[in-house]
Amino acid sequence: MRYKDSSLPIHERAIDLLAQMTLEEKIGQLLQPFGWKAYEKSEGKIQLTEVFKEAIAKGGVGSLYGVLRADPWTEVTLETGLSPLEGAEVTNLIQQYAIEHTRLGIPILLGEECSHGHMAIGNTVFPVPLAIGSTWNVELFRQICQTVAAETRAQGGAATYSPVLDIVRDPRWGRTEECFGEDPYLNSEMAVAAVRGLQGDSLNTNHTILATLKHFVAYGSSDGGRNADTVRMGKRELMEKDLLPFQKAIEAGAKSVMTAYNEIDGVPCTSSKELLTEVLREQWGFDGFVITDCGAISQLKGGHQICETEEEAATLALKAGVDMEMSGETFGRYLMNALQLQLIDISDIDLAVERILRAKFELGLFERPFVDPVTAQRVVGQQLHLEMARQAAREGIILLKNHDEALPLSSSLGKIAVIGPNANNIYNQLGDYTSPQERHHIVTVLDGVRAKCAGLSEVLYAPGCRVKDPSKAGFEMAMEVASAADTIIAVVGGSSARDFGEGTIDLKTGAAVITDQFSLSDMDCGEGFDRAELNLCGVQLELLQELHCLNKKLIVVYINGRPIVEPWVDEHADAILEAWYPGEQGGHAIADILFGDYNPSGRLTLSIPKHPGQLPIYYNKKRSRGHRYLEVDFHPQYVFGYGLSYTSYQYDHIRLDQTQIELDDSCTVSVEVTNIGDVAGHEVVQLYIKDCTSTITRPERELKGFQKIYIEPSEMRIVQFHITPRELQFVGSDLQWMVEPGKFEIMIGSNVGNTISTSLEVIPRNLRK
Repeated sequence: MRYKDSSLPIHERAIDLLAQMTLEEKIGQLLQPFGWKAYEKSEGKIQLTEVFKEAIAKGGVGSLYGVLRADPWTEVTLETGLSPLEGAEVTNLIQQYAIEHTRLGIPILLGEECSHGHMAIGNTVFPVPLAIGSTWNVELFRQICQTVAAETRAQGGAATYSPVLDIVRDPRWGRTEECFGEDPYLNSEMAVAAVRGLQGDSLNTNHTILATLKHFVAYGSSDGGRNADTVRMGKRELMEKDLLPFQKAIEAGAKSVMTAYNEIDGVPCTSSKELLTEVLREQWGFDGFVITDCGAISQLKGGHQICETEEEAATLALKAGVDMEMSGETFGRYLMNALQLQLIDISDIDLAVERILRAKFELGLFERPFVDPVTAQRVVGQQLHLEMARQAAREGIILLKNHDEALPLSSSLGKIAVIGPNANNIYNQLGDYTSPQERHHIVTVLDGVRAKCAGLSEVLYAPGCRVKDPSKAGFEMAMEVASAADTIIAVVGGSSARDFGEGTIDLKTGAAVITDQFSLSDMDCGEGFDRAELNLCGVQLELLQELHCLNKKLIVVYINGRPIVEPWVDEHADAILEAWYPGEQGGHAIADILFGDYNPSGRLTLSIPKHPGQLPIYYNKKRSRGHRYLEVDFHPQYVFGYGLSYTSYQYDHIRLDQTQIELDDSCTVSVEVTNIGDVAGHEVVQLYIKDCTSTITRPERELKGFQKIYIEPSEMRIVQFHITPRELQFVGSDLQWMVEPGKFEIMIGSNVGNTISTSLEVIPRNLRK
């Protein structure tokens, strides 16, 4: 059994093991059943289920999805779910049983959701990716991913289904919160950081996990922002925008890719040989394995309807380049039949199995299938991780408006009213793909404000209303509380909270109550929750309008998973903070900014429209973008890259070290950035490039670089960017990347609408003046 010799090359070990496997064992490696069905916890006792044992007896299981996941879909609760210590114990039980009760002792690959922290009870809940994108802090995100990997691997998880690299074209899409934003360059930088943080220098450690890039590809570009709907896109745009972050992540070493549910120009991604084999493997050199999204193969027959039988669906996916099926239903039931019908060859199966075995060897699962439960208990949720979550939330919060310097507030204001449905609801601030958590782990805005004002100001609270419920029963109490205060902090927005069985709030008292959660659900965002509008749901706007009538300072804090379009709030609020879903430390982070302990540095990664009828409104649309509407122009309310600070920054003296370069040459552009205010802060310096004339129509400007810098008052910093052919190239008429000679405008500034510029000329080789 040479495959057990760790001194041999991984390829040799995989080939040796593959040669010893039966057909049933091979197909078993391609399956990923639901992991939470592998164990049962009752009265504090944990045991493996007969369902899991039967699956092992039938030939084994290659992978399990979400062993440690807890949420309404899995029906795993705080009571029936696993603590970090118990999670490690369960994964050890699973591995031990699989190794001891299979002929070849192949360990199981345990895959977990880690969109913004490991989706398990007790694990650190970081801000959602949209908030992470708004930090514009690539190194911080790498450190977060490193932390998430350590917490996950400590409990036995070895793969994650992140990062999400979809480009958001229409923020009405419910999964907007899972993405970094609308720009391919920013997404690419975050993609590389995620791979390096999750996978590290080696997968064969006790603190790194395999990254899975999703959703491949163009999942965020569907018609009308409807989940998994049709994507109408040419190959050039696909290459320049949606494929680019995936390509950069593959170059960084990503070892797994997940297919998207959608079709592109009539071809479902799960059955696209062009995408999964020709582009991914042959052009980019990807050497990992491809996994489907849950149930995606069956959709080839039941949804896309491109085949008549499940055997044909399994065949299309396998031959296109799919190696593993999440849920395992189609491969498990029909792949054997497809082989007998000669729709596939055994070599097709062998190729997929070998790729999965290689990943297991790379992860060191054959040598180290078990983890230490005590270590898991120590690593997960430690104080250092909480501090990182707080810092990420701080940096991702965007100050959209600050009329007459309404912020920062003084912590000695007398009385402060904290009002709104998201002021003290823990799950409304955590986002989708979150497991139930103990109340004391989560810091709400009310918690954060009270902690900040302890002993200095009296903090009053009233929920006022719920996110979606039309009831105004809480208005009277909210107005009474607000009337007694000097300043009003209104925390409104949306929710991606699933039904965790935690009840709701009594609008008249603010107390938690247990009731029919379904009828009172706040959820208006998250997977499967697409919207036609972008306004505040329910009676939230009416609550704000009544509060405004009190003629007191009104600070609006948005907690939500997609942009909010409310012109009245933009006009009448004294200050507006966009916090997205800021995670478990979000309340402290918001209070830090409200009271001036942190100077806001978040910047938008999505253009926020004035009206949803302007959609799509992403900043890098083509120059030939058409004319304005009759009712409204095509300019957004808040542009890409926008965000205010408690200080001001001035940009001067943009310079190129060479104003003329040859096609394959490079140059450096520099700019002086001065803090002309009285407060130190972080500024996000953004580089945009415009190809002034091109044979293929190009965007008006494209982000090609950014740096987040810290500047003291009156300090001037010189910021430099290196411009190479990669920043100047586009996809030509032959679908190849190219740089054309001509004039380029180089722009640097604080957002896409506020830049200073200079010109660069690119000339053919050997024609330098």
